[in-house]
Amino acid sequence: MTVLPCLGGFVVTECYGNQRTTADFDVLDVAPRSMSAKLIQLAGRGSELAVRHRLYIDVVGVASVPYEYESRLTDFCPGMFKKLHLRVMDPYDIALSKLSRNLDRDHDDVMYLARAVPFDLDLFERRYKDELRPDLFGNIAEKDDWFQSWLDDIREEQKQRATEAW
Repeated sequence: MTVLPCLGGFVVTECYGNQRTTADFDVLDVAPRSMSAKLIQLAGRGSELAVRHRLYIDVVGVASVPYEYESRLTDFCPGMFKKLHLRVMDPYDIALSKLSRNLDRDHDDVMYLARAVPFDLDLFERRYKDELRPDLFGNIAEKDDWFQSWLDDIREEQKQRATEAW
């Protein structure tokens, strides 16, 4: 049995209903590790399977994810495959995994998740401070600024939605 912890735009689309398209299916690591090369050969970019389904598996080599993410993984399509077990990150962990890159589409995915769930901002901030920030590398002040910007954007959108509901 091969276990794949899944994250990224594919999960945001398939589990939470975002309408954006993606060509890859990001997995954090592969268990057992010996299956990683086989998985890439079978379903990686350019493989027959990827060409047929217009979706390839991308094993993410390095990603910044909250420390306890594994305890919150949930099954995706349980029982669908005989030798493959897909597990997806929860929405807060997916959002936080996008912080280190912070592309426009990452910000859009985070805003979508914050709306779809909807996010508890205290929990989101706690996960950032307790589980992600201690293990970040590079310019931490920049990542703090990015996270604060995300919080501000989510708060503003939540306020607008609350006002519109009146």
